[in-house]
Amino acid sequence: MQTILGAGGAIGTELTKALPKFTNEIKLVGRNPVKVNDTDLIHKADLLNEEAVIKAVEGSKIVYLTVGLVYKTKIWQEQWPIVMNNAIEACRVHKTKLVFFDNVYMYDRDALKHMTEKTPIRPTSDKGRVREKVAHMVMDAHEKGDIEALIARAADFIGPINSVPTETIYKNLAKGKKADWFASLNMIHSFTDTTDAAIGTAMLGNAATSFGDVWHLPTDPTPLTVTQWIELFGKEMNINAKGRALPLWMMGVLGIFIPVLKELKEMAYQYDRDYYFDSTKFNRRFEYKPSTPEVSVKRVVDYFNK
Repeated sequence: MQTILGAGGAIGTELTKALPKFTNEIKLVGRNPVKVNDTDLIHKADLLNEEAVIKAVEGSKIVYLTVGLVYKTKIWQEQWPIVMNNAIEACRVHKTKLVFFDNVYMYDRDALKHMTEKTPIRPTSDKGRVREKVAHMVMDAHEKGDIEALIARAADFIGPINSVPTETIYKNLAKGKKADWFASLNMIHSFTDTTDAAIGTAMLGNAATSFGDVWHLPTDPTPLTVTQWIELFGKEMNINAKGRALPLWMMGVLGIFIPVLKELKEMAYQYDRDYYFDSTKFNRRFEYKPSTPEVSVKRVVDYFNK
């Protein structure tokens, strides 16, 4: 049995599609989980309730924590430590391996131009400090021998759901508007394809030698600027795509219409400099070729055209 805590959402759904290659027993856990594969087992549970999580994890060999809490700092500060503690305790009780799906918010903002698994941890945002705390909880539990665990880390997503380029580039272009971005269109910005992120997470969970370590999930190495991403969307949509760079303070204004942008404001530093995510370690270890930018863009466009 392999179990997803926080099933659903951009990553949980794709992970559910990827896991049948490794197991025919998949349990989806959440407040309102929905089957993706016909054979999926559904288990309703509140991840803030330790007893409920322990019960949900029973019988599992591997647990994937992919929960997406409401994107608000206060909720993250209050709930992430509880969720992580419950997941760790449940895995300890049942001797289950834990795979934590993470992001790069805790990295030193001055090191974003080339992020690897060895990039310094120095968060300068409240959300980044929360992610640092829960990541330490995972690895400390592994080092103490309480559980076997690993961290699978992704850059910003590109995919149909919960993806900034989908919201600010694709959806604007689809309405005949200019694509929106922040600070500059000339900065390099890596995006992890949600399909690759899910496949990579499943591969890590099912590779015994991957535990006890941090892994960057497979991300295409092409150093594209935001302008080049916009051009790729335009080519796939068969339009002459243009973009505009908005000042960072506009995040708060646009947040009225796109709530995620309001909460992204403290992460604005990710847009005024090069943001390059290196997954060489994973790609070499698993001989994996990430989706090209062209394929990732096509997935987004095809999703909305189906």
